[in-house]
Amino acid sequence: MKDSGSHSDEELILLIQQDDNIAFEALYERYWKKLYYQAARKTDSLEDAQEIVQNIFTSIWLRRQQLHIESNVSSYLAVAVKYKVFKYLAQRYKREAFQQDNDWVDFDNSTEDWLQFEELRARLEQVVSTLPEKCQLIFKLSREQGLTYKQIADELDISVKTVETQLSRALKKIRTGIQRFLITL
Repeated sequence: MKDSGSHSDEELILLIQQDDNIAFEALYERYWKKLYYQAARKTDSLEDAQEIVQNIFTSIWLRRQQLHIESNVSSYLAVAVKYKVFKYLAQRYKREAFQQDNDWVDFDNSTEDWLQFEELRARLEQVVSTLPEKCQLIFKLSREQGLTYKQIADELDISVKTVETQLSRALKKIRTGIQRFLITL
């Protein structure tokens, strides 16, 4: 083969159809930059533009024996880039729409989670309100005000052991009440 740079586009295609990889490289070198810039302008992504051009040339090589170009090669490649860019933009639009849908679902889930939390909190308050008065007071001092067993014992003038016993009873009753509630969710 003579210098591939001196071949016309049509001659290069004929040589490529005969498995001439040097002719393929010549065609690639002749057009890759033009196609790359065309794709990059439309996609606003250099990486995606490079992938689009690589896919076009890969497709040409893989289909080289069935390749039939009606128009001139330059027009054929320009149309191929337009098609691939269109396909890329459609896929990107679908991904973005899907992401927005997922964002909405996440929002809905967080709202649902918040509602379930509020139901659980209301159930907790309901169970705590059924505790005996002293047990209820000890629970609230411990969990809501964050007092230690010793501080609660000092404030209520009872032993630390009594605080431990009352809290243990309260937590057991609360656990049972919450578990029943969670089963119904």
